[in-house]
Amino acid sequence: MAEVGRTGISYPGALLPQGFWAAVEVWLERPQVANKRLCGARLEARWSAALPCAEARGPGTSAGSEQKERGPGPGQGSPGGGPGPRSLSGPEQGTACCELEEAQGQCQQEEAQREAASVPLRDSGHPGHAEGREGDFPAADLDSLWEDFSQSLARGNSELLAFLTSSGAGSQPEAQRELDVVLRTVIPKTSPHCPLTTPRREIVVQDVLNGTITFLPLEEDDEGNLKVKMSNVYQIQLSHSKEEWFISVLIFCPERWHSDGIVYPKPTWLGEELLAKLAKWSVENKKSDFKSTLSLISIMKYSKAYQELKEKYKEMVKILWEEERAERRLTARQSFVDLGCGNGLLVHILSSEGHPGRGIDVRRRKIWDMYGPQTQLEEDAITPNDKTLFPDVDWLIGNHSDELTPWIPVIAARSSYNCRFFVLPCCFFDFIGRYSRRQSKKTQYREYLDFIKEVGFTCGFHVDEDCLRIPSTKRVCLVGKSRTYPSSREASVDEKRTQYIKSRRGCPVSPPGWELSPSPRWVAAGSAGHCDGQQALDARVGCVTRAWAAEHGAGPQAEGPWLPGFHPREKAERVRNCAALPRDFIDQVVLQVANLLLGGKQLNTRSSRNGSLKTWNGGESLSLAEVANELDTETLRRLKRECGGLQTLLRNSHQVFQVVNGRVHIRDWREETLWKTKQPEAKQRLLSEACKTRLCWFFMHHPDGCALSTDCCPFAHGPAELRPPRTTPRKKIS
Repeated sequence: MAEVGRTGISYPGALLPQGFWAAVEVWLERPQVANKRLCGARLEARWSAALPCAEARGPGTSAGSEQKERGPGPGQGSPGGGPGPRSLSGPEQGTACCELEEAQGQCQQEEAQREAASVPLRDSGHPGHAEGREGDFPAADLDSLWEDFSQSLARGNSELLAFLTSSGAGSQPEAQRELDVVLRTVIPKTSPHCPLTTPRREIVVQDVLNGTITFLPLEEDDEGNLKVKMSNVYQIQLSHSKEEWFISVLIFCPERWHSDGIVYPKPTWLGEELLAKLAKWSVENKKSDFKSTLSLISIMKYSKAYQELKEKYKEMVKILWEEERAERRLTARQSFVDLGCGNGLLVHILSSEGHPGRGIDVRRRKIWDMYGPQTQLEEDAITPNDKTLFPDVDWLIGNHSDELTPWIPVIAARSSYNCRFFVLPCCFFDFIGRYSRRQSKKTQYREYLDFIKEVGFTCGFHVDEDCLRIPSTKRVCLVGKSRTYPSSREASVDEKRTQYIKSRRGCPVSPPGWELSPSPRWVAAGSAGHCDGQQALDARVGCVTRAWAAEHGAGPQAEGPWLPGFHPREKAERVRNCAALPRDFIDQVVLQVANLLLGGKQLNTRSSRNGSLKTWNGGESLSLAEVANELDTETLRRLKRECGGLQTLLRNSHQVFQVVNGRVHIRDWREETLWKTKQPEAKQRLLSEACKTRLCWFFMHHPDGCALSTDCCPFAHGPAELRPPRTTPRKKIS
C-alpha cells in the first residue's frame, strides 16, 4: 500500500464529513468533471453488504486500537448481514456497533458524522437494478460476484481485506461492518488518438465508519464471468487529527498499477489533480439547481456520436432526434428551422446529416458563403405573427435566440399540432423587452429557465429540461416534444395562449397560483389522458384569462403582430463595450472617479524602480455602487446602455484604475515592477514597441504627478516624449 497524495482541510466553513461524501458522489456520478478523457459514468446498482470476519485475529494492531490512534471515525455506519448483496431498506442495529458507539462517546462531532453517514449516497437500489437505460446487470450475477470476492478475502487475501477496512497489516475487523457498494461503469471518450473505447466496470466499496471509499476494477475470465482484479485498486480516505481534516489517496500494490492514461491515469494524477478536486468539492457545499448533464439521452450513444461529430460540431439535437425516430417508428429524418441561427454551423451540420431545414437570422455572416448551396440560410427579421408560422416543419430550434426565445414555443404551438421545439436560453428576454426578475431566492438564470418552461406549459407542451455538455455557463436546454391536449382542443387552447401573452404586457408576472413545474398529478393526467391534463392547464391559466378579458375585452386574434411592441434585433450590431462612447465623455468620467478616489488622501511612500523614495497619493478604494452614487443621472443613463456599464469603462481605463472584487482602486505603477521582465519575449517586444505611444494620465492629472520617473514609466511624460504608434492591419470582423 502506498499513499500517493494527502491534503489537509482547515477551511472554517467546511461541513465535514458531509462535504467529503458529497465530493465522493461527484466523482462517482460525474468523473468527467475531473478527468477530461472520460465521457461519464453509469451507476448500475447499489446495495448493502458486509466483509467477512476472520475466525482468529492475526498479529498486529486491533481494529479498535487502530481506530483510537486515528482519532474519531469520519463516519458512522451500521453493521450488515451476510456477505451477499441485499437491499438497503431496513438495516438492523447490531450490538457490536452499539458498543462501539458507546466507547466512542456521544460528542457533537460524532453526531454530525452519523448524520453524514445516514445519507452517504443518493438513492439505494436492489442489486441489478440499473439506474441508466442500458446495460442492466442481473442480480444473480451480482450475488455470485460478491460471494466469490468475499470468499477470496476470507481464504487468505488479508492484505486487501486490511486495505478495505483501513486496518493494520494482518489485523481484522472486530465485527462485520455494513458497507455501501456500487456497481459502476466508467465510459471513456473515444478518439483516433485513444483506441481504448470499451467501458470499464468496477465495484466501489464505501465504508462510512472508517471514512473510506475503495475502487475495485472488474475483468472477465476465460468463461466471460466478472471477477475483481488485483491491479489498479485505489482508495480515497477521510481522516481527522486534532483540529484538521485530511483527505488521502492510497494505492493497493503500486507495483501492479498499470496506467492507460484514460480510465486509470498515473498515480501522480490521483495524488495531485483528483485530490485537489475532492478537497475543493468538499468545502463548496453547493447544491445544483439543474439536472446532471445529458439526462434525456443515452451517455453511451452520446459518447459515440460526440466523437463522430467532433470535427464538425457537437450538438445534442441530433442524438435526441435519433431516439425520437426510434420511438415514433419513423424512417424520414426530421425537418427543422433554426431561428436566430447565427453563423449557421448547426444548420450546416444537420443538413449534412440529411435533415431538411434552414436557418434564419437578422444578419448575414461571411461564413455562410463557405457552406455551399445545400445549406439554406436566410437573412431576415422574425416578428411573431401569423405570417411567421412553419406548418410543415417538425422542429423549431432556438440556440441562444435572444428576443425570440420566449416566442419559439408559441410559434411551434401555432405552426402545427405536430411541431416541437428545442431552446437553449442565454440572454433574458420577455415577449417584449428584457425579462424582469421577480424572485430573489433564485438565480436570474434559474428564474428565466422557469419562465420559459412556464411559456411552454401554457402553450400546451410537456417541457423537459436537460444540461448540454458544452463549454458554456448557459447550457440548460428545454425541449417540448409532446402536447398536453388533443388536437381537437386547439382553438380553445390557443385562446388561452393569446390571453397569457397579452397578460405579460406591462405586467411581467406569472398567473396567480402558477407553479413553475407541473405537479405529479398534472403530469400523470397529461400522460394518461390528454383531456384531463389540459383541464388542469386550463385551470392554471383561467384566472389570468378572465381577469385580463374583463379589463381589456377578449376577442378573436387580430392579424399582424401577436403583441404590439416587439422589436427584432438591429441588423447592424452596435458596439456596446464603451469603446464607441465620445472621448470627452470618457475623459470626464475618468477624471471624476479619480478625483473621488484621491479625496481619501492615502499617502503611500515607497521606492520607485530607480531606487528613490517618493510619497504619492494612492487614494482610497470604493465599491462600484459607491462610485455610481456620486455620478449624475445622465451619466449613469448613458453608461447603462453599454454592456457592463461603469465597470466596463473603468476596466477599459487600465492605465488609471484597477477593479478587483467589485472595488475600484487607483493603479500604482510602482507595483508593476515586473511588467516587462515576466512577459514572454514576443510580448516584451510588443510592450517595448507600445512604450511612450500614449500620454501618462498621472503626469497630466494626478496632483503628485507620476509615481515613476520618466525613464521608468511606459507612458509619455508630455507631448515631447510621444512616439508614433505602430500600425498593424486589422481584420474586419462582421
